[in-house]
Amino acid sequence: MTHWLDIIGVPEAGIVALAPDLRALIERADTVIGVKRRLEGLSGGTRNLIVWDGALEPMIDKIMAARHTPTVLLASGDPNWFGIGATLSHRLPDEEFAVHPAPSSFQLAAARMHWPMAEIATLSLHGRDLALIQPHVLPGNHVLALTSNAEAPARVGALLAARGYGQSILTVLEDLGGTNECITAFTAAEAADRPVGPFHVLAVECIADAGAPLLPPLPGLPDDAFDSDGQLTKREVRSATLAKLSPTPGALLWDIGAGSGAVAIEWMRAARGARAIAFERDTDRSARIVRNAETLGVPGLVVIGGEAPQSLAGQERPDALFLGGDVGNSALFEAAFAALKPGGRLVANAVTLSGEAALLALQAEHGGELVRIGVEVLDTIGGEPAFRPRMRVMQYVLIKGGQ
Repeated sequence: MTHWLDIIGVPEAGIVALAPDLRALIERADTVIGVKRRLEGLSGGTRNLIVWDGALEPMIDKIMAARHTPTVLLASGDPNWFGIGATLSHRLPDEEFAVHPAPSSFQLAAARMHWPMAEIATLSLHGRDLALIQPHVLPGNHVLALTSNAEAPARVGALLAARGYGQSILTVLEDLGGTNECITAFTAAEAADRPVGPFHVLAVECIADAGAPLLPPLPGLPDDAFDSDGQLTKREVRSATLAKLSPTPGALLWDIGAGSGAVAIEWMRAARGARAIAFERDTDRSARIVRNAETLGVPGLVVIGGEAPQSLAGQERPDALFLGGDVGNSALFEAAFAALKPGGRLVANAVTLSGEAALLALQAEHGGELVRIGVEVLDTIGGEPAFRPRMRVMQYVLIKGGQ
């Protein structure tokens, strides 16, 4: 199919600020789609002017209805940066459309803030859970975020203050590139009392209070970062487990018998776009997993209740599997391993003798790697400092063959 769609990024100054060749594309189009203020001043005639109403899927249907005819979609800034261009790139062949970016709001905001783009975390909180900023809350980090409404800075400020980052500087950059451009700065602790407009980019300079917890994206968060009833893969073992699971961008993990959800949560924090499904039969623990995921910035973690292996049925095939318990359940192993994609990694941990025996049997049948992890922590014996061993963990790693 031939090229029929042009996605044009429009700066705040409007269509008049576009290059002549882009204005000519708009004039020649049979269909022009955009927000109301972008369509104002365009002549209709025999062509179709469609106002974008904010509902994504219905609007995509309208775009696709214009297929085969010259169509222009008026976007803002760079449509490929958390915009409609990125969305349509997953739905249309490359040869059917072209993207014509203008300077993005992120670029304009970085220029106003004098922040090098290569040193900034950029994310979209537009229509998304504000908890997504959590993994980026680190001392000295600079964040630029798209938001949905005027309440977002106050809510982000409250989130930062709760994390011990109340002195972080929030800068609201409104109507960037337009005649009404306005830039206002305040601390996270002051954000609740600062009215702002709805069209803005939020810049965050993260400043930690004394004693604020350090929660970097590297696996191995402190155990007390998770709400737990004790069903928790401890920090040192968790780090080794994630290293063997090897999170990669966009990859999916099944965490079976997830407990507090720590392994699944750290998997998602460790790689861009990494996804996870936590399977947990206990309803209290399932609720705890949801809370931990929200607190630690991965609200997209999917939690599935019910008994495994029955609960595994119908789920998307994983790139990696973690079995933190019930490793002697042969039906569970067979169902999970059958679902694992070729080349995928299975990691299973055991602390009991029966669990170790099960892993030894699996290794004898399927091959793979077995290691035993021992950790000692400082304690006292008779008032004297001494190291006390924790329960040793046997870890089994198996890579699935095939293509």
